[in-house]
Amino acid sequence: RFISKIEEVLNDWKLIGISSGKPLDKGIFTTGTWEEKSDEISFADFKFSVTHHYLVQEPSDKDGKEELGEDALPLPMQDLLCMSNDFPPRAHCLVRWYVYGLREFVVIAPAANNDAVVSESKCNLLLSSVSIALGNTGCQVPVFVQIHHKWRRLYVGECQGPGVRTDFEMVHLRKVPGQYTHLSGLLDIFKTKIGCPLTPLPPVSIAIRLTFVLQDWQQYFWPQQPPDIDALVGGEVGGLEFGKLPFGACEDPISELHLATTWPHLAEGIIVDNDVYSDLDPLQAPQWSVRVRKADNPQCLLGDFLTEFFKLCRRKESTDEILGRSAFDEEGKEVADITHALSKLTEPAPVPIPKLSVTNMVHSAKKKIRKHRGVDESPLSNDVLNTILLFLFPDAADKLADVFESRASTSAGNNPPPENEDYNLFSQFKSAPSDSLTYKLALCLCMINFYHGGVKGVAHLWQEFVLEMRYRWENNYLIPGLANGSPDLRCCLLHQKLQMLNCCIERKKARDEGKRGSVSDRSPGGASGDAAKGGDHSGDNPDKEKEFGKSWESWSDSEEEFFECLSDTEDLKGNGQDNGKKGARESVNLKPEGRLHPHGKLMLLHPGEPLYVPITQEPAPMTEDLLEEQSEVLAKLGTSAEGAHLRARMQSACLLSDMESFKAANPGCCLEDFVRWYSPRDYIEEEVVDEKGNKVIRGELSARMKIPSNMWVEAWETAKPVPARRQKRLFDDTREAEKVLHYLAVQKPADLARHLLPCIIHAAVLKVKEEEALEDISSVKKIIKQIISHSSKVLRFPSAEDKKLEEIMAQIMSVEAIIARARSLKAKFGVEKCENEEEKEDLQRFVNSLLEQPEVSVVGAGRGPAGSIIHKLFVNAQRVPAVPPLEEELRRSGSPEERRPGLHSEFPPPAGREVILRASVPRPAPYSKALPQRMYSVLTREDFRLAGAFSADTTFF
Repeated sequence: RFISKIEEVLNDWKLIGISSGKPLDKGIFTTGTWEEKSDEISFADFKFSVTHHYLVQEPSDKDGKEELGEDALPLPMQDLLCMSNDFPPRAHCLVRWYVYGLREFVVIAPAANNDAVVSESKCNLLLSSVSIALGNTGCQVPVFVQIHHKWRRLYVGECQGPGVRTDFEMVHLRKVPGQYTHLSGLLDIFKTKIGCPLTPLPPVSIAIRLTFVLQDWQQYFWPQQPPDIDALVGGEVGGLEFGKLPFGACEDPISELHLATTWPHLAEGIIVDNDVYSDLDPLQAPQWSVRVRKADNPQCLLGDFLTEFFKLCRRKESTDEILGRSAFDEEGKEVADITHALSKLTEPAPVPIPKLSVTNMVHSAKKKIRKHRGVDESPLSNDVLNTILLFLFPDAADKLADVFESRASTSAGNNPPPENEDYNLFSQFKSAPSDSLTYKLALCLCMINFYHGGVKGVAHLWQEFVLEMRYRWENNYLIPGLANGSPDLRCCLLHQKLQMLNCCIERKKARDEGKRGSVSDRSPGGASGDAAKGGDHSGDNPDKEKEFGKSWESWSDSEEEFFECLSDTEDLKGNGQDNGKKGARESVNLKPEGRLHPHGKLMLLHPGEPLYVPITQEPAPMTEDLLEEQSEVLAKLGTSAEGAHLRARMQSACLLSDMESFKAANPGCCLEDFVRWYSPRDYIEEEVVDEKGNKVIRGELSARMKIPSNMWVEAWETAKPVPARRQKRLFDDTREAEKVLHYLAVQKPADLARHLLPCIIHAAVLKVKEEEALEDISSVKKIIKQIISHSSKVLRFPSAEDKKLEEIMAQIMSVEAIIARARSLKAKFGVEKCENEEEKEDLQRFVNSLLEQPEVSVVGAGRGPAGSIIHKLFVNAQRVPAVPPLEEELRRSGSPEERRPGLHSEFPPPAGREVILRASVPRPAPYSKALPQRMYSVLTREDFRLAGAFSADTTFF
């Protein structure tokens, strides 16, 4: 039953072992990929897993597959004598132990980890079953059976062909007999095993590889010093300067260097290697190859920063819980001052208004926080806090008001942003520009979270940041580091909120300056009647001043929520607003207001006067959450006629405002005049011949404007001639600013970290691009492109999955580790110190190859530039332990490798010895066909292994 199961599996997989028989290229095990497919069969009370391993190669025109002839050997047998790549840098263990040409094979192993084929009888039964199955199916692919415990990796197997059979045998020992530690003893084993009856014996071909391990790098200083954690702002490599992410490894990312010295083709008798003497001098080896062992998960600064900041995203505490609610809970009158600040501002009180302002209450709250918490208990020291705030708000360094204003306006985004690929990454990542306040804030919070107090330091800095925003809003100071204009929807929501606050400050500042200008310019003979009338009702009204408790000049913007002041109401009455609907004759009597400049080309249709462009209100800026909220409200109105009408009225608020401004600037105008200016395509003009035969141009409204119940017509009929400065504001900056400040104040540290995580990833990508430019590693360039592509897809959504974010950060950390390894190798091989440009370029290519390839050949072996440096590394490592202890010397004296005078002391004892012996001899009889024989031996400090592939003629035996 077991045999039939094996035959069934082999037939299903169609393993026929077809190949051209040509030797494989040297790099096949590096470029090719191994694939496998598995099945499961049962035998008695055992379950076995049958796995087919095969090497996937790119198809080549040169290597066409062809059927094997009757006398041809199976591919593994043909390649037993091939020496093109005896020691592949990356391959399956069976390929390395048995034969290089083993590109496909089948392994039968116990399915359960705790099961093992231990008894000899069961092992022989399995092998005989495999042999029968191979003969019945004609399969020429080797089949191996794993015996003993899995950790021993012990395999035996068989391969059959037309008239030939190859047996794969293995020996695994922990204690090595002395006679098997050198070449002469291994030759004796090989000759005895093949049992060749010929005299003299055919020559034996030998390949030897000695591997030396270098672990001691103490004599070579690691190029990056660890950062000074106690320093406030450090200038060290990878240090703590605010606004810059650190970079580099805190430990050496290269743990070991493995040097393999190879003698690829030696004939028996030309070299001596026994227990007394050895000719195997590593410096004389014709081939050197090097591989480096990388440290497992080396600690890197940028990776640590990203990891810790991402942990912050999963915290649940609020700012009050972190800093302590008692900071605001003090008994007395002052508690009510901060909790009812806005209500107290609107209530009449005998207390002077300045004492009740929000600014003073905020400052008093800050004093209470510091008083309650104490200087020593503050998460951030004053020095650190002041340094960060000065970095975030450089305009705060100037105390002079005029200089402050000029610097604020300059930093608020008047300069055009640089147009380059790195700068525009923020639009792909939905983060913020790299010169913006939001970007700098993210970097500072990342630094604070790692070095200065963790989540408490983040909460403290955020609290101070919100207070600074409140202070700037109240005092009309623009926020630096933000572009002018409406919120940029390509950026993160937090950046949009800050831009919205800046818009509010800008509007409030312009209005307050205009108000102060109008008050200072009031006189009985003013330039305009409107200004004179405004002065009659605002500046000279002592009753109103007494009622509100302060003059116009002392008003903050909070009372502008009630906007329509007395002067505006009286002005509207005086201008005949009630008569606006009585026709054009009365409208012409209105005085024009709110004119910006003449249009230049257009004239009013009926009065025939020039058409003036009015001063209009700017549309209200909106952030993406407000846009989403507005779209939800409009969607809830439904599709009914009433809902559609209400939706249209809500969307036409800006249109109505512009109509009122147009009417105020152009008394006696009509809807056609407005449409000609506002939407020229909706006014159709054509040439016609009048009664006198002259060609004249006549115009009319478009068809859509003539639809009954047209919204434009309705809005025009309801619009009153009111200049923009007297209209109800489309954008209530006071309300929107308070909403933004409230939004900022209620943010938890975790919410804040979520908002700023795209900025941190953005900064990390820019950092690795900057560092990669110094090293010029092609593989890193490809990974960075993958990171940008992946991040642009993940970060575009407001709530990205944690798993995908972790994948992005893992990619960034892998790039950091590669660059750190490159710098470590450059320091160890002295690339920068090399004066010869040609040698420097060779060393640079060698270092880059070590990073990208599993094993790199050393040009010139021990005599080349790289070989000379490697030799010095080993020599210096041998000199470090000057005098070993006595017991260590006694222990080492027993090692045969140490006692042999042929091995030079410049190199340590080899960590691994690999020997391959080959011969082509007839077996089992003198008249049998000459077949290839091969034995592989590996000796390490842990174990000793012999793996032999011995072929026999099954026809002439």
